[in-house]
Amino acid sequence: QGLPAGTVMSEYAPGQFEITLTHRDDVLAAVDEAVQFKRLIKGVAARHGLIASFMAKPFTDRAGSGAHLHLSLADGEGRNACASEDPSGTPLLRQAIAGMMATAGESFLVFAPNGNSYRRFQRESYAPVAVSWGVNNRSVSLRIPAGLPASRHVEHRFSGADVNLYVAAATVLAAAAHGIERQLDPGAPVTGNGYAAGTGNGTGAPALPATWHESLERARASAFLREALGEGFLKVFLAIKQQELARFEA
Repeated sequence: QGLPAGTVMSEYAPGQFEITLTHRDDVLAAVDEAVQFKRLIKGVAARHGLIASFMAKPFTDRAGSGAHLHLSLADGEGRNACASEDPSGTPLLRQAIAGMMATAGESFLVFAPNGNSYRRFQRESYAPVAVSWGVNNRSVSLRIPAGLPASRHVEHRFSGADVNLYVAAATVLAAAAHGIERQLDPGAPVTGNGYAAGTGNGTGAPALPATWHESLERARASAFLREALGEGFLKVFLAIKQQELARFEA
């Protein structure tokens, strides 16, 4: 289908796979390809009488499925502005991370948009439970992967596989800009087991919502989302999620 899958690997749960799509400097093209890929997988599975699920947590006793967004920033000449010999990246990258941390709680409805989404967030589950960052640490929510200095970037690990990638990408970009414009500081990176630190953090970033209902209320009160997504879009998004929550609880 001409879609740029770079790697495919077996994941923790039976029948679970991680697909890595090739980097794009065009955000909309990257998201288009990811959505096309999900539809392709579902279509092929259906031809064989099977179901490919992109629920965040389809089975209670199995690992959930995330959708990790990888972000770097380019300068005017197309060079990676996050590139650094320092494993923790440039000040610009850390400011972007701080923006993602500061806005994570009020943006959580975007990253966990369904009732099932909240089953994924469990300690020692490969899913983040706190607003945290670290270097090559898979127990935090915002991870700077190991790699060559030229490839330095951040992996945003909040979203489940059920996320609307268009809304998530827009929110992540706006959060990065939020941190850069205000020159925010993410604090010290988490070392060791991030789950052992509990759900709190030492940066002053608000804790993550525990329920779909709490996420909805915090999104409704969010000045950041109103600016990032637009008043009209946010109004419709909240109305849809409110109706879905009512149907779920009924």
